[in-house]
Amino acid sequence: MVPHLVTALTGPINELEQRILESTPAIERWFRLEWMEHTPAFYASVDIRNAGYKLTPVDTDLFPTGFNHLTPDMLPLAVQAAMAAIEKICPEARNLLLIPEPRLLPQAAYRTSVQRLIQIFTQAGLNVRLGALDPTLSAPLRIDLPEGEHLMLEPMVRTPRRLGLKHFDPCTILLNTDLSAGTPAILQGLHEQYLLPPLHAGWGVRRKSQHFQAYEEVAKKFAKLLGMDPWLINPLFTRCDAVDTSTRSGVEALQTQADALLAKIRRKHKEYGIAEKPFVVIKADDGTHGARVLTVRDAKELDDLASDTTAPPLPQRLIIQEGVPTYERVHDAVAEPVVYTLDRYVVGGFYRVHAERAVDENLNAPGAGFVPLAFAESHHLPKRDMRPGASAPNRFYMYGVIGRLAMLAAAYELEATDPYAEVYD
Repeated sequence: MVPHLVTALTGPINELEQRILESTPAIERWFRLEWMEHTPAFYASVDIRNAGYKLTPVDTDLFPTGFNHLTPDMLPLAVQAAMAAIEKICPEARNLLLIPEPRLLPQAAYRTSVQRLIQIFTQAGLNVRLGALDPTLSAPLRIDLPEGEHLMLEPMVRTPRRLGLKHFDPCTILLNTDLSAGTPAILQGLHEQYLLPPLHAGWGVRRKSQHFQAYEEVAKKFAKLLGMDPWLINPLFTRCDAVDTSTRSGVEALQTQADALLAKIRRKHKEYGIAEKPFVVIKADDGTHGARVLTVRDAKELDDLASDTTAPPLPQRLIIQEGVPTYERVHDAVAEPVVYTLDRYVVGGFYRVHAERAVDENLNAPGAGFVPLAFAESHHLPKRDMRPGASAPNRFYMYGVIGRLAMLAAAYELEATDPYAEVYD
């Protein structure tokens, strides 16, 4: 299944697809050499936008929670990737402690995602058990699943140097909680066990602007390899720190930044003959859940921010990102592809679909649905002899390339923000 793309079937995207297909050997060699120098984030999900004139990531989550949306056909590849990752990190590993997100556990879909993770790592040869971040949990808690199965959440036991469960000492601890509220004391100072992803990948520390700064570097390298404009795969952005939008001066500072970015986008639209009016998306620079997201086409639209007492205030750390519309359609609803990775491999994905949202709006909102990417034919085997836009494997291969570029950017980002980097050097 290739979803309907509501845009011209000629232009930059098909030129980009053709160039990528023609350059597949060089691309795969380039990735291979990059992974020799950089350690991939353990797992990730990448939200991608296909505007017809550019194809870019707009968000990268290093604690993905939607494994329930991957089809059973995708699991063998996920298991194989998990095997490769564990063999590289801790070949003698026997036990894996998985720590889920307490905030999401009441949701049936997330419970199924956790079950899917357990299935993947069990098939990869590990004993997997669940540890609770809730310090009030004193006995194992049964959590029922939709189809009659269940999970068992257990209280964790911390010793001075290790973390585990009663009679269960893991080599590796897998975090599926994004640490947006900060790093719990129970996870700190664990230098004898592998903690994946590392603590500085959590939203208490991480910033989206750091990721997209790293992605810009990756996009430039990749674009040079293919002899193309990096803008075709890179969303422009700027960062605003300590902006208090409850004051007039704070709003004016935000308007100045937004106006400057809109001017840059207008110049690129003029260069490529794009008639659409550009827009920017203003959102939290960290991963705070429920934070307000604004879509702005003219900086004057922000005039009333300081006096608007009905809407939740914007956080003071913001990223202003080039708005990339999505012209993908699934079942006549606006859709965006989401690519899932494990270690350096693309293991699957799905379309996030929202019938009540427009092409320029955030689809990761209440009311969203999910349609698995139907890999009738492997996305790892693109058909280089077919015209652009005609083949599902070709389209999905492009998604996989963009997802891996974002994953590589995450590796750059984590290296740059590693608090122990100087010690290692």
